[in-house]
Amino acid sequence: MKALSYKTKSVRKEDVQRNWYIVDAENVVLGRMASKIALILQGKNKPSYTPHVDTGDYVVVVNADKIRLTGNKMDQREYKWYTGYPGGQRSTTPRKLIEKKPTAVVEKAIVGMLPRTKLGRAMSKKLFIYAGPEHKHSAQQPQKLEF
Repeated sequence: MKALSYKTKSVRKEDVQRNWYIVDAENVVLGRMASKIALILQGKNKPSYTPHVDTGDYVVVVNADKIRLTGNKMDQREYKWYTGYPGGQRSTTPRKLIEKKPTAVVEKAIVGMLPRTKLGRAMSKKLFIYAGPEHKHSAQQPQKLEF
């Protein structure tokens, strides 16, 4: 009896076909949206997913300033960083961060779910976040993505 041999096809970076998606983040829960967008940026939603190749699609997020966090996370969650100086630990809440830079909360959530490698940085460059409803990618004819 002859053994069956199936070969898994690995996609080369020249053969990747990329799509454009647009997400309206108004009244959408941040974590649920971020996890689905991270999968699309990595290309894990495609049957041609290859771990060592960036097979992901482009994603445009609009209305990022109208994102929703459940519970009391808007005031109780803290984003911490260190300036590099003694006593330089700083922190802020999502509410203050949205006032200062409306796209930062969404960007932190999505990029934090991507790999921390060169490939992950390449994936994060395919993410475009806008605070309002306008964006400059209408020429790419992005498909609407619902959650």
